[in-house]
Amino acid sequence: MQKSRSKIIIEDYKSNFNYKKNETNLNIKFNRVAFIFFTFFIIYLIYTIHLIHLGSRKSKTEIVGNISVDNNKLYRADITDINGNYLAKTVSSIDIAIKTSDIINKKKLLLSLNIIFPNKDFDEIEKKINQKKYFYLEKKISEENYEKVMKLGDKSIKSEERVLRMYPQKNLFSHIIGQIDDDNNGISGLEKSFNETLRKSKKPIKLTVDKDLQFLIRKELIKYQDIFKSKGSAAILMNVNNGNILSLISLPDFNPNERQNITDVNYINRVTKGTYELGSVFKTFTFASALNDDLIEPETEFLDLPKSIRCDKHRIGEYDNEIPSNLTAEQILIRSGNIGSVRIAQKIGPEKYKSFLEKIGVLSQINFDIDEVAPQKNYNFGKCKLATASYGHGVATTILQLAKGYAILSNGGVDIEPTLIKDSTKNKKKTARLLKKGVSEQIVSTLRKIVNTEEGTAKFANVPNYEIGGKTGTADQPKEGAYSEAKINTFASIFPTSNPQFVFVVMLDTPKKAKDYYYKYRHKKGGWKGTLYNTAGWTSVEVAGKIIDKIGPILATKYLEIN
Repeated sequence: MQKSRSKIIIEDYKSNFNYKKNETNLNIKFNRVAFIFFTFFIIYLIYTIHLIHLGSRKSKTEIVGNISVDNNKLYRADITDINGNYLAKTVSSIDIAIKTSDIINKKKLLLSLNIIFPNKDFDEIEKKINQKKYFYLEKKISEENYEKVMKLGDKSIKSEERVLRMYPQKNLFSHIIGQIDDDNNGISGLEKSFNETLRKSKKPIKLTVDKDLQFLIRKELIKYQDIFKSKGSAAILMNVNNGNILSLISLPDFNPNERQNITDVNYINRVTKGTYELGSVFKTFTFASALNDDLIEPETEFLDLPKSIRCDKHRIGEYDNEIPSNLTAEQILIRSGNIGSVRIAQKIGPEKYKSFLEKIGVLSQINFDIDEVAPQKNYNFGKCKLATASYGHGVATTILQLAKGYAILSNGGVDIEPTLIKDSTKNKKKTARLLKKGVSEQIVSTLRKIVNTEEGTAKFANVPNYEIGGKTGTADQPKEGAYSEAKINTFASIFPTSNPQFVFVVMLDTPKKAKDYYYKYRHKKGGWKGTLYNTAGWTSVEVAGKIIDKIGPILATKYLEIN
């Protein structure tokens, strides 16, 4: 620095240098400085570009469990229940493999690995090494062991990073969540219907379902499926006012972590995809349609009802010959009379009745969040179709549609759409009222009597303090143009009837009598051993009552709306 300073002084004050010489010297010096500056500028520019490049690469990387993962591989957002419990989650893992051709010291490698993995069969590992093949030593290695292995510095040890879609709840939400294929594309359930959203979104998708409710309901369904030896079963719990589904279960189910082949028809989603003739649960719709058109009052009398009638070549009879011949409209629903329901439907007429069923969503294509929804068959309603539909035969629908219909009948008649997505906009603008004022209250009152009166068919569901109302449905399953002995037993319930909040539907597919099961009467003292009749009142009603008894405290503390 001193030399430089002194030189500058001499050059500044030497008088024998003329102007031209000084200018030339200065130009040379300036060019040198400019060159140096330019060089540093280029270096700085290259470095800056490099940093920007690194930053862009880093921005594409996310740390998952302290392992860096390329965001391009994190195809799918997480899915949670209403309380934030993970139902589907994307995680990263590392597999450790051995490239045998790169092994330098086999003995040293085996000894080192034995210290890290003392429980592995190293005789088998040595065999694989001797076979000179690439093999996996440890899949989904722990972070601790990963660090130990990599510190060995053996070039034969290879690490492979994988992105996994995990389902922490296993079978619990299988029909809701669905599955993905090997390319991480959804192939069923929400994984399929929200495929693009899940691939692009950085935020979890929050559902309306509750893990605790799902667990309890599924547990009871499995228990009673074993008791009644049913082929399958299903249940749905939904808020009647906003359409939020709190639980949806179809059995048998599957573990999406195992990517099972579920082509067997028995794995069908019985709530959304399976279509069934559901029997007497349709009588509520018949009753509601006539009330809404001012054709009947609950007290309207139907006299001299026969035990059977004929429509074309088909005979329609009562399921119970003890049903009186003289009944009010309300008593027809309470006693589940077939002939009385036909008479009510005849007052409505085929076109109006079909229109009503479509209006409340029971016989119209439903707009739902998953793709596994059955297409709605279009029925031509003549006099015979009207007659059989009035008590739930000859027309098929889904459990989801049934739940929607009962929700509308009990919520004051407001149109709603079932949804699995929290804060869905589906029902935000739903204001259409499908029932006249007062009709909903009349329906709910009658449904309550089906459960809490001696004449009702659902007395086993009369759980204290929950004010349950509902309707049973026992239907013979169609087979080759006729009906078989196999049953579809359904109970559609709403509660509490003083302020309807929930619709809960339980369906058992082909249940059988249980000779050793003990029924404890709720409407009187004592009980009964053995299933007396293979009907909904002795199967699905019993199951629904037991489930509501267990889930009631959760609903009361977390989801009950007090008006």
